[in-house]
Amino acid sequence: MDQLALLFLLLLGAVVSVPFGDRLGLPAPVLMTLGGIVLALVPSVPNVDIPPELILPAVLPPLLYASAQRTSWRQFAANKRPIFLLAVALVFVTTAAVAAVAHAIVPGLPIAAAVALGALVAPPDPVAATAVAGQLGLPRRMVSILEGEGLFNDVTAIVLYHVAITAAVSGSFSLPHAALELVLSAVVAVVVGLALGWAANKLMGLLGDATLQVGLTLLVPFVSYVLAEELHGSGVLAVLTTALFLAEYALDADDVLTRLSGRTFWNVVDTLVTGAAFGLVGLELHNAVGTASGRWGEMLGWAAAIVGVVILVRLLWLLPATWLTNRLHMRRRDDEDIPVSLRETVVMWWAGMRGVASVALALAIPQQMNDGSPFPDRDEIVFIAFGVIMATLVLQGLSLPWLVGKLGVEADTEAEKALEKKLAVRAAHAARQRLKEIRDVEELPEEVTEQLLRRALDIGLRISPDIGDEERREAQAHRVERIRRIRRIQGEMLSAARHEVLSARSEPGADPEIVDRVLRHLDVRSLR
Repeated sequence: MDQLALLFLLLLGAVVSVPFGDRLGLPAPVLMTLGGIVLALVPSVPNVDIPPELILPAVLPPLLYASAQRTSWRQFAANKRPIFLLAVALVFVTTAAVAAVAHAIVPGLPIAAAVALGALVAPPDPVAATAVAGQLGLPRRMVSILEGEGLFNDVTAIVLYHVAITAAVSGSFSLPHAALELVLSAVVAVVVGLALGWAANKLMGLLGDATLQVGLTLLVPFVSYVLAEELHGSGVLAVLTTALFLAEYALDADDVLTRLSGRTFWNVVDTLVTGAAFGLVGLELHNAVGTASGRWGEMLGWAAAIVGVVILVRLLWLLPATWLTNRLHMRRRDDEDIPVSLRETVVMWWAGMRGVASVALALAIPQQMNDGSPFPDRDEIVFIAFGVIMATLVLQGLSLPWLVGKLGVEADTEAEKALEKKLAVRAAHAARQRLKEIRDVEELPEEVTEQLLRRALDIGLRISPDIGDEERREAQAHRVERIRRIRRIQGEMLSAARHEVLSARSEPGADPEIVDRVLRHLDVRSLR
C-alpha cells in the first residue's frame, strides 16, 4: 500500500466513522484514532511520510475555520474570563508542571526541551472537544467554554513551543524577548486576520456566484495562516480572527443559496479533514514503537508520569477556577457561560483530550541544534507526547460518554426551547411589521392582507408552536399536515420532472449543458 492509497483509505474511514460513532455513542475522532492504530499494526501499511512543517498548515486552518463558523465573537467576548483561565492561564500552568516533572525524571533532558514538551502536550484538541461536546448533548454553556478553550489554547501553546524550541537549538533564552515575541505574534495575527477578513468580504460581494464564494472560503483560512506565519505572527490566531470576522459581517440574510451550500460544503470538509487527521494520529504508533524498542519499561514510566501530570493539573486548576468564576459571576450578575455544578466541572476536566496539534508539534521538533549536534532526547519527547495523546484521546474519549451519563449532565432543553420561542416571536413580529410597512405604501385587498397576516404568524408557529394559543396550535397542526401532503405530492411531481429531464441526456442531439441548466432550475425549486 502506498501513501496515496493510505490517504484515500483514511478519507473513507472519516466518512464511515460518523454513522458508526452515532450508533455506538462515541465521538468519530476517537474511532478514527483507533482505526489508525489498527492500520499501524498491519505490516503492509507504510509509515506516514509527511513533512512535519506541512502538518499544521494543512490540517489546522480548515478545522479551525469550520469550528469558528459555529460560534461568534460576541460569545467569546461574553466568556472571556473562563476562556482566559483555560486557554491561556491553564496552558502556562500545564507547560510549567510538565516541564518540571520531565526535567526531573528524564536523565539529561534540558529545561528548554522540557518546556517544549510541556507546550506541545498542554492544549486540549479543539476538534476533539467540539466533536465530543456536540455528540453528547452537553449544556450549551459547557459547549461554549470547551469551544473557546479549544480554539484559543493552540495560540498560547504554539507560541510557547516556538520560544522553547528557539531557546533549545540556540542555547540562549531571554524572558523579555520571549514576552515581546508573544505580544507581537498576537498583534500581527489580529491585524492579518482582520485585513484578510475585510478583503475576503469585499471580494465575495464582487463574485456574487454562490459556487465562487464558497470556493473562496476554502482558500481564505490557508492564506490567513500562511501570511501570518510569514510575518512572524500566530497563524492559528489569524485564522480565528478571519473566521470570526466573516461570520459576523459576511452574512447576507437573503443569500439563502450561498448560506446553505457553504454550510454543507464546510460540513464535508470538516468531516474529511478531521477523520484523516485523527487517523494519522493513530498511524504514528509506528514511530512510537520504533522509538521505545528495548526501553519499554523506562519510557512507558516516563509517559505515564506526564499523563498523570497533565490530567491532574487540569483537575486541580478547574476546581478553584470554577469556584472563583462562580463567585465573580454572582457578584457581577452578567451573562457569562460557566459550569454551575461540580458534576459539570468533572465533565469539563475529563474532556481535555489532546490530538492533532500535539502530534504535529512533536513531529516538528528539529533533528539538530544550531551547532549541528542532535536535538537532546528528541525520540523520548516524541514518545512521551504520543503516550499523552493516546491516553487522553482514546481512554478519556471512550469513557467520556459513560461519565456524562453517570453524572447526569445534559443540556437544559427548557432554556433552549425558551430561547427558540423568543426568536420565533421576534421573527413573526418582524414579518408583521414589514407587512404593515408595505400596506402603508401599497393597496392590498382585505382578503390578501388577512392571508398574509396568517402567514406572518405561521412563520413563528413553524419555528415554535408554543407561541400560539391552543386553537391556533391546532389550526397550525392541520395546516402543517395539509402542507406536508401537498409538498409530498409536489415532490413526486418534481421527481418525475427531474427523471424526464435526466433521461434527455442520453437522447441524440441533447446538449448536456442545457439539460443541466434545466435540472438546476428544478433542483432549486425542490429546495424551496
